[in-house]
Amino acid sequence: MVILITGASHTGKTLLAQRLLEKLHYPCLSADHLKMGLIRSGNTALTPEDDDALTDYLWPILREMVKTAVENRQNLILEGCYIPPDWRKDFTAPYLDSIRFICLAFSDAYIEQNFGEILRHASDIEARLDDSGVSPESLKADNRSYRRRFGETGEAVTLIDSDYAGALNALLAAFLPDPCAE
Repeated sequence: MVILITGASHTGKTLLAQRLLEKLHYPCLSADHLKMGLIRSGNTALTPEDDDALTDYLWPILREMVKTAVENRQNLILEGCYIPPDWRKDFTAPYLDSIRFICLAFSDAYIEQNFGEILRHASDIEARLDDSGVSPESLKADNRSYRRRFGETGEAVTLIDSDYAGALNALLAAFLPDPCAE
């Protein structure tokens, strides 16, 4: 199985991927690590601020990695914001049967009520170099964009509206084996 995790900035994509890795023991790939490797090695002139262009650049690589994992019946968690809303068009039914998709987004109310907490946890899993440009308004705009764009393609978006831990735990539970099923 391949698990694709995307969503707006600061929503916990990397945290969720880390927790799934710990529970399922699947290998995990961060699209941000791939991005920074390509940028730092000089294999692209793009910068970390070129989000739309980075999606166009990275998605074909990520897509083919997903296909390779499915073809080899290998498990993989792929997380990052470089998964386009229309990602499903790039896969036929046999591939889609092996892919699970998660998109995370905060509600405006959650951001308003928890902005300080969101920033306090921004570097829990990986260090963020500079969050000085993040404001409640920029975070709301980013989250609205994810809700709108992925909603327009019919993708389910996990909306975090009040209970962050509960939302992540529900997602984790959906991937864990049912102990009563045996």
